[in-house]
Amino acid sequence: MNGGPLAIAQVNASEEGGGAERIARQLHGEFLRQGHDASLLVGRGEAAGPHVFPFPADGRTRLAHALAGPLRILDRQRGLETFRYPATDRMLDALPREPDIVHMHNLHGGFFDLRVLPELSRRYPTVLTLHDAWLLSGHCAHSLGCERWRTGCGACPDLTIYPSVRRDATARNWKRKGEIFRRSRLHVATPSGWLAKKVEASILAPAVEDLRVIPNGVELDIFRPGDPRAARWELRLPATGFLLLFVGSNVDASPFKDYATARKAAARVAEILEQEVTLVVLGSAGADAREGRMRIRHIPFQNDLSRIARYYHACDLYVHAAHAETFPVTVLEALACGKPIVATAVGGIPEQVRSLVPGAEGGDRPTLEAADATGILVAPADSEALARAAARLLEDAPLRLRLGGNAARDAKLRFDARHQASVYLEWYQTMRGARAP
Repeated sequence: MNGGPLAIAQVNASEEGGGAERIARQLHGEFLRQGHDASLLVGRGEAAGPHVFPFPADGRTRLAHALAGPLRILDRQRGLETFRYPATDRMLDALPREPDIVHMHNLHGGFFDLRVLPELSRRYPTVLTLHDAWLLSGHCAHSLGCERWRTGCGACPDLTIYPSVRRDATARNWKRKGEIFRRSRLHVATPSGWLAKKVEASILAPAVEDLRVIPNGVELDIFRPGDPRAARWELRLPATGFLLLFVGSNVDASPFKDYATARKAAARVAEILEQEVTLVVLGSAGADAREGRMRIRHIPFQNDLSRIARYYHACDLYVHAAHAETFPVTVLEALACGKPIVATAVGGIPEQVRSLVPGAEGGDRPTLEAADATGILVAPADSEALARAAARLLEDAPLRLRLGGNAARDAKLRFDARHQASVYLEWYQTMRGARAP
């Protein structure tokens, strides 16, 4: 190991949850496996895994948090993103030793004081992995087409986008973040080139000492091709007919996913093929339904990765309709399980899927032959195009199987979680070397 073991402190909102939590926990496990002194600091929830530490919650910190409560309420009433979380100042006190590297993930969600960044980044090499664009805006995790994040926000077209605010103080929020970043020195990673370009044009840019694109990875010993028939039997899914899968946290209610388009497309596929089609929505509390020859099965969010992999094994195609995405882990999992992807070409998805035909936002990408393609990308919110792409692959089994084989090989080459961890570790070592006296 170049430079010897590192003391690595990762920071995230919680240990369990969506894509950001999955990536942080995955890196944490790999760092431990490679012999590093890895810790995962979480702002919410209890520790479940090894070397996981909640932010300090001793009497002094609880009192400070309680005293800040009325001010947090006042901030929210004014539309301000509140940073009044006193445990942030002492988060490293929970660790058994001082870290060589502090690596932060999602900082929204009501647990982190952004005002610690200047001093923290002065004391330690500080890495920030962006999983969305919240740090670039006056309140939203994704701007959904609005470009005001470039120039100062204000006159926000939608205050309800997560994380929502009650009043339009977005210009002030944007300015406060920019002032913090101008005094910070951060090593910034994004999983997609799409998000890296946004960082370069944003209020975060002055803080960036080094900007790197490090694609997310998945655990290939879990997410790998499997037997579809056995998986359908195990999961009590229909043994006959075509099965489409859509996975995500709170899929049918998320403003960033496009469940409505996926549902319309699935119903249209059943019409085009005149066959039974089941759309399995994994990560939903909705009610099962039937529309003509299309049925919908809603499955609650799952934490067991092996069980999640079985849903990919069971499906014929993975369908991912979205309004905004950074680099969805679910697409990578489907690829690794050998499933062709039919998805909307938004955000970083064109960097994940090698499309048989160019997508709308990936229009400058060349059309690929079946020997190289791993799926088909279409324009966002176009249920007819999504349906026709899915129908094309479903009715052409040899093409579908070929793209599935390509998908598994491509995932092994480009989206291995162990490789992702190794890239971060090499980067950490350069930071430690640069800080050495």
